[in-house]
Amino acid sequence: MARTSWRTVVIAGSAMGLLGFTVQSATTSSILIDGTISESKVFEGPVRMTVRELTLKPGAALPLHYHPGHVFIGVKSGTLTVEDGCGEQKKLTPGQGLEKWNGRVHRGKNVDATDVVVYDIFFTSPGKPTTVTLPANERRCGPPKDVNECTNDGWRRFNHPRAFTNQGQCAKFVRDMPRTLQFPTAPKEEH
Repeated sequence: MARTSWRTVVIAGSAMGLLGFTVQSATTSSILIDGTISESKVFEGPVRMTVRELTLKPGAALPLHYHPGHVFIGVKSGTLTVEDGCGEQKKLTPGQGLEKWNGRVHRGKNVDATDVVVYDIFFTSPGKPTTVTLPANERRCGPPKDVNECTNDGWRRFNHPRAFTNQGQCAKFVRDMPRTLQFPTAPKEEH
């Protein structure tokens, strides 16, 4: 029995090592610029600016995450599939981009046969991370982008950074949502 357990441990450890190597080599990330704009008029005060080049190999998918700030994403090559935490998907080709802000959960994926190269420009509060990965890659939806997402029972699907008990509560959250870089750095549930 001890011999079987030992073999199982060795095989499982080897498999995890190979999996770790595969996952590590599936994406590469290089920070090109990381600095501070001391008096941003757009973001009302100091702001950290980080520029990153990200390469996703075929089949690679980032974990579900959000940005506690604002990020502009531009595709240099390949086709990036952006999956929203609420289930929507958008494909971006070279020269196309999008922006994510106020903590909207999403992830990038490469479902094609060629590498995807993306440039990200993050604007965050000084001292804050550019990205917050959700624990255990947990699917979270939110926050709502606008009041329209709260209508027709849309409020029921949101669970990040909190859940809502009715449409009015969801709409109030959107109206009161900060438009600057302050945003919680961890998902919270309201009971």
